[in-house]
Amino acid sequence: MADKKELPLALLEVLKEYTDEAHILSAKELTRILEEQYDLTLERRTLYANIELLRKYGFHISTWQENGYGYYMESHQFEPSEVLLLCNAIHSSHFISSSESRKLIDKLLATLSVSQRREYYDQVFLPNRRKTANTSLMSTISTVSKAIHHRKAIRFVYLRYDRNRKLVKRREAPYEVEPRYIVYQDSRPYLIATSDHHAGFASYRLDRIKEIEETARSIPALQESQDAYEFSKNLYYMFNDRTISAILRCEMRVLDHVIDIFGSDCRILEQDETHFDIHITGSETGILLFCQQYMDVTEVIEPESLRNEMHARLKEAEARYQ
Repeated sequence: MADKKELPLALLEVLKEYTDEAHILSAKELTRILEEQYDLTLERRTLYANIELLRKYGFHISTWQENGYGYYMESHQFEPSEVLLLCNAIHSSHFISSSESRKLIDKLLATLSVSQRREYYDQVFLPNRRKTANTSLMSTISTVSKAIHHRKAIRFVYLRYDRNRKLVKRREAPYEVEPRYIVYQDSRPYLIATSDHHAGFASYRLDRIKEIEETARSIPALQESQDAYEFSKNLYYMFNDRTISAILRCEMRVLDHVIDIFGSDCRILEQDETHFDIHITGSETGILLFCQQYMDVTEVIEPESLRNEMHARLKEAEARYQ
């Protein structure tokens, strides 16, 4: 027989695992499960005393006196809707490998009762075939976070896809950078870093990093003129090239998309009922890519150099279809 000192913990696990508002257990059912799973035999008054003990220490347990049916855990760590949202986000995130996704989802589902978990599995999705093959993301994030806290440089292998759709080294020599921040941009996590090899910031896809290690080299504090937040904010599509200011004229029907990409605090001036101008500052390549993606509803107004570059790209594209 198990030690009776284990009873409060065992009772708490049973309530977490098997009960919720839609699944209430009677005192008889609770004692049966405790005996079957934990080899704990107890009288009803002992059960009631331990339920009151758990309630005294802040666990929200509804009792027979309150609901007229039995006992259940009123609040779990997450609401079922919250778990479903988080699990869907993990499942649909291509940068998290299938094995790491499974571990994360299992941890989230463990916060629900067994019945709520069953409801979740009834809504399971098709396999996500776009998942990355790199299974090091979580350990990479952990190492980067510690290095930022310790203010140490990191060394890693950076990956790219080859023609066979395999992740391979971008170069033989490892990268060594000074980690500053982790940001989430374009539906992916990035490392924002500085380096003693170049001025300013650079960004790296965390899901493309492998064989990472913290070095012994300490890194200097950021200067007041260096603002990593502004850097990542203006990195449309996370290109690291020249930063420019531009004015784009867009059709009103893409206003939602423009705000989603450039943020709700971007400067927008309405021109007429069907057009507006947006004033932006950011990566030149990123702005051009946006204009190409929305070329049927967007026009570059300023600067002239960007307008000419866009015109040249459109002419080249037209020539391909002649």
